[in-house]
Parts: sequence; C-alpha cells; structure tokens
Amino acid sequence: MKLVFQKDALLNGISIVSKAIPSKTTMTILECILINADANDIRLTGNDMELGIETKVDGSILERGKIALEAKLFYEIVRKLPDGNSPVTITSDNRFNTSIECENASFHIQGRDGEEFSYLPYIERDQHISLTQFTLKESIRQTIFSISPNDSNKMMAGELMEVKDDVFKVVSLDGHRISIRNIRLKDHYEDHKVIIPGKTLSEISKILNGDNEAEVQIYFSKNHILFEFGDTVVVSRLIEGEYFKIDHMLSSDYETRVKVNKREFMDNIERAMIMIRDSDRKPIILNVTDNSINMRVKSSFGSMNADMMAHKTGSDIMIAFNPKFLLDALRVIDDEDVELYMMNPKSPCFIKDEDGTYIYLILPVNFIASEV
Repeated sequence: MKLVFQKDALLNGISIVSKAIPSKTTMTILECILINADANDIRLTGNDMELGIETKVDGSILERGKIALEAKLFYEIVRKLPDGNSPVTITSDNRFNTSIECENASFHIQGRDGEEFSYLPYIERDQHISLTQFTLKESIRQTIFSISPNDSNKMMAGELMEVKDDVFKVVSLDGHRISIRNIRLKDHYEDHKVIIPGKTLSEISKILNGDNEAEVQIYFSKNHILFEFGDTVVVSRLIEGEYFKIDHMLSSDYETRVKVNKREFMDNIERAMIMIRDSDRKPIILNVTDNSINMRVKSSFGSMNADMMAHKTGSDIMIAFNPKFLLDALRVIDDEDVELYMMNPKSPCFIKDEDGTYIYLILPVNFIASEV
C-alpha cells in the first residue's frame, strides 16, 4: 500500500476516528485505526465495539491496500510531522512494515493486518430522519450535562431520542434534574424512540461543525443508530430497555411564576458559588417576593447576599437549590429572560419557555430556615 496525504487532512481524519478508540481494552486490535484504501477512496476507522467512527480522507492512492496502525502512536507521529504543504507518504509492505515520511522526517513502525479489524455493523438505510448539524449539536449541548456519570443506572448514562411526527425530542436525567429539548423538524417521519449512550452524543458533538445548512442523516435499527454527515459515519450501539416515564414527572401546575433576566441571575449564582466548596455542598436559597429575589448562601467560608429585580405572579416562596444545577440549565438557554415555575419548597422547579421548546426540571434541596 502506498498513499499520499496533506498533513492537515490526515491529522483531522485521525482526530475524528480516535474518538472511538478505547482507553483500555484487552483486544489490542481495537487500539488501532484502520486505513482502508482498497477501493477508490481512503477511509479511516476507529471502533471500540460500542461506538464506531469512519471518515473519508482526501489523498492519492498509488498502491491499494489496508492496514491497522496503533492509534496513539499514529496520531503523535503525524502531529509532529513538518507543517506546510509537503506531502505525507504512508507505505506498507506485505508484512505490514509501515513507513510514514514527510520532508526530512521518516518513521518506521509495525502495522497489523487490516483484515483483523472489526468493521462497523451494517445498518439498513431505510428508516431515517434529517436535521441540520446545528440543530443536532445544539440539542446535545442543551441536554448532555444532566446525564449521570455513574454507570450503575445505564438509562441515566444515556439520552432518550424520540421522533414523533415532526417533533424531535431529546431527554436526559440524573435523578436530581431533567433536561428536555423539543425541536420542530421540516418534514414528518415515522415514530422512533431510542436510548443513546451519552459518550456517543458527546463525541458526535465534538465532530459536528454546527453548520446550519449542512444536514445530518440519522438511521435507526433495532440495536444501533447511525449518524451520517459530511464524509463521516458514526455507528453506536443503543442502550436496551424502557426509558423513564418522564411525562409523569412533568406538571403544568404552579403557585409561583418568576421572570428574571438570565444574565443577572447567572451572575449572582456565580458569585454565590465562590463561597461553596465541593465538600461543603451548601445550597443557594432564593426568597421570592413581589418584585425581587433575595439570593443568599452561607458556608464555613463565609456568606453572600444579593438582591435582584424579578417579576413574580402568585405566592411568595423560599426555596433552595444546588447552585450548579441552576447554572448548568441557564448556560444553555439562549433567551434573554427566563421563567421559573414553582409549587412549594419541596416540589420540582421548572425552567421553561411558553412554547415548550426547552424544559428543565430541578429538584430543590432541604434547608433549615432558622439558619438562613
């Protein structure tokens, strides 16, 4: 095999597929990137058996072939090659001895037989939806923060992706909060309901360029989901099982509705968090009255007290939250003002817009009023 690339194109391709290389594995072939130039184009593939990524890389095929190269070593070699327009030449013989050359730099490494590599599972491309890269990237950004990092509950380590007619819905939860995005699609589609590992969505978000014109095709099968955009294909195994019945957790009832300026609200929460350490876990307490919110926190390091303007309808309320949970939701909302809906100090708070394009449910935390 003999291939010629521009460094930037090759390095970009390696960076994309490296997102599917496992950090630890007993199968050493999975630590490799497959270079496949058997046909009329050059494709790189990474596959950890749960997540697989394949991307096409521009280059010249002087001799066809395929080979698997250790991913980390391959990436570091190409990254350190001279910058500029000088071509990168990759050559391998029938014993998989591989040379990587650019200008006066020459590396010789041992590759592996590409036939040993695990190919991506085949997905029938009949049931699909189409949306823009921007829409998919934003829907992930606006929900991924509330999946659970703890794999003890596999459902919480993934996100629900549901298609119903022309609505695309993404849901995540971690036991303390729920994030929901509802997006109107351009066309009507068959209903689909799948649970996608958070890792898959996180890696896809890093690859997407967020173009509002470029499309992403999403294909569904019983056990896998396939994302196709540009020159890249991502295939992921789905999480099996029934997702939580979140509709039972949502309510339109409230006793207090508060409208606040998002930026000012965030600034005050960030100031309060200066006084909190992870070991402390002190809540931020909101005392909502007619035209203002008093925000305070008291910890072993000191206290913070701030007032801000707010427009309230309904009852006064004093309620406490983990400030990080509030901040995570506010950061991904693009509106200038946000509305909080509350029932009582023990019931969930909802941050949502009138159209229901986003809904963030946050559970309050207990506090002792006499210590406030």
